[in-house]
Order: sequence, then structure tokens, then C-alpha cells
Amino acid sequence: MAEVTDGAGVFIKICGLKTGPDVDAAVAAGADAVGFVFAAGSPRTVDAAVARELAARVPAGVLTVGVFRGQPVAEVRRLTEESGVRGVQLHGDEGPEYYEALRAGGRTLLRATARHVERCGEYGEDLLLIDAPDPGSGKPWNWAAAEFTAPGGRWLLAGGLGPDNVRRAVETTGAWGVDVSSGVERERGVKAPELIRAFIEAARG
Repeated sequence: MAEVTDGAGVFIKICGLKTGPDVDAAVAAGADAVGFVFAAGSPRTVDAAVARELAARVPAGVLTVGVFRGQPVAEVRRLTEESGVRGVQLHGDEGPEYYEALRAGGRTLLRATARHVERCGEYGEDLLLIDAPDPGSGKPWNWAAAEFTAPGGRWLLAGGLGPDNVRRAVETTGAWGVDVSSGVERERGVKAPELIRAFIEAARG
């Protein structure tokens, strides 16, 4: 697993970045990871060449993650290698065989799901991401509801988070980390550096 350690505060991933200034804003504000979307059909999708340029701006202590959904394992491997990202996030119905095939020295594997999971690592992932039931909608879980059960291990909460509710979400769920994309955008697919800074400040309390 790449440079993911248990630090003093909540682990924060800013996802769906497309421009140099957005990456710089996330890094300067103290993000632990930045994500680049390779899945088709998103307003945040970038190609391997763009992701490589963006990843080159990121210091070694910040994890760079490629986000995939339902793509063949060969395509995931190719885009990961071409872009130079150090983490792979699978956000579909990929089974344990994907994680086994993508395991490589220094690479961090993230499993994203909207289903209930007992604990991180069931598929061989290093980090688990629990998304809202309708991913990308901006609608959060009802974190305090009985049907929301926090998994064990290193897991990130995602879905409907923003500067106004991330602190409460962490306190309610006990999440090891958080992931945000639309919650730091001024319009769909367009990040706002001031919202990135506000989110990270709020998450860290």
C-alpha cells in the first residue's frame, strides 16, 4: 500500500479534480489524497495525459487516485500506468479478482460501494469508501439512522458532504476519512478553491 498512514486527524480525499489550480488548492489546504476520474459519462472525467500532468504537481506525501467504474481490468491497469497515479479506486461491481489483479508494490487500492460492508479488506482493498445510496446525486446517508452501520477498519464516508455538514458527519459516524467532489463545486464539474479550503478546515475541526 502506498503512503497512507494513520495521522492525527481525519483522512481527506478531494475527488474529481481537472485543473492545476484545483490540485494546487487541495494540496495547499492539506488534502491527504486527490482523485482523477477515468470513468466515462462524468463531467469530471479526464484522460491519462491530463491526469499525468496533474499528478506531477502533487507531492509524494499526497496520494493520487484514479477512479474507475465498471471498466475492464486491462483498461484500468493501462490508464493507471499511463497516468502515474499511485492509487486505484473501483466504483462498480468489480469482484475480488480485480483487486488481486491490480495489486502492485506501492499501489493503494480503494473499494467504493453503497452497500453495507462489515469491514475494510473483504475484497483485498486497502481503503473502503462508503458512498451514498445514489452516488453522484449530492444526497447524503441519514448517518444517524439505524440502517447506517459503520464498517470496521479504514473507511471513508462519501456522498452529500460539504463544508456545512462534514464535521457532523465525522462525529456521528466515526469515519476514518471523508471523500468529497460535488460538495466543493461552484457548478457541476467545476471546483471552487475556497470551498475546498473550507471543507478541509471543517473536516479537521
